[in-house]
Amino acid sequence: MDAPTVTLASGDELPAVGVGTWDIGGETVKDAARAGLDAGYAHVDTAEGYHNEAAIGEVLADYDREEYWLTSKVLPKHLSYDALIESCEASLDRLGVDSLDLYLVHWPNPAVSIRETMDAMATLKRRGLVENVGVSNFSAYQLSCAQHVSDVPIVVNQIEYHPWFQRDDLLQYCRETDTVVEAAAPLARTEVFADEVVRELAASYDKSPAQIVLKWAVENGVAVLPKSSSPEHVRANRELFDWDLDESDRARLDARDRNHPVYDTPARDWSGDVYGINS
Repeated sequence: MDAPTVTLASGDELPAVGVGTWDIGGETVKDAARAGLDAGYAHVDTAEGYHNEAAIGEVLADYDREEYWLTSKVLPKHLSYDALIESCEASLDRLGVDSLDLYLVHWPNPAVSIRETMDAMATLKRRGLVENVGVSNFSAYQLSCAQHVSDVPIVVNQIEYHPWFQRDDLLQYCRETDTVVEAAAPLARTEVFADEVVRELAASYDKSPAQIVLKWAVENGVAVLPKSSSPEHVRANRELFDWDLDESDRARLDARDRNHPVYDTPARDWSGDVYGINS
């Protein structure tokens, strides 16, 4: 069964389930990407900061470019105009493609003007190197600032989102501004599997905890990017579209919010190489 899509502000159709590739590389990421594409995902999400674009590019070479959606991201230390252009060109080279369907600012960087960043994104779109522009890990405030100065639509905000971290205010702002939400870490890096309601529902529906959590997010209008190093789990994580959650069960999951992020915590380690604020 073909996976449903979410319509972006550009009119393009974003597949609602994608292969997440954070923290896996080498043969492992190749196996995961291949398993996902063969299972019908049609959506692969990576980033320069994942250090696996070259490996993913080797897999993509075996598939028709028109058959999959490809997303990558630029590190916050590369958000100045020239650095961002160079980062995108380098990602395209590693991935072996001429353009990206979606290019995201991976994290906001308060040391770089968001106007300069979005100007570079507009240049990439004008040159045809990216089809759509978005952001990742932006608060409503940061997103609104970026939208105010951007000459191109910001079509996606990829954020941490799962039953333990639901961020209703941020989701509402994204919906009001026609910004599609993608769930990074939609399984809370497996922590949410211990949730008693998730476990009960998995048993009652004869599904895995991962399938229950992913189905809940998709039914809430959120695109999901589950990551797994197991091809079997990659295939299972897509099996979401021939069954539905009862409204009462969805409400039970809605009630599990505990404002518990697994990675998007309030403070940042600004001294690290990711942000480049010391350089």
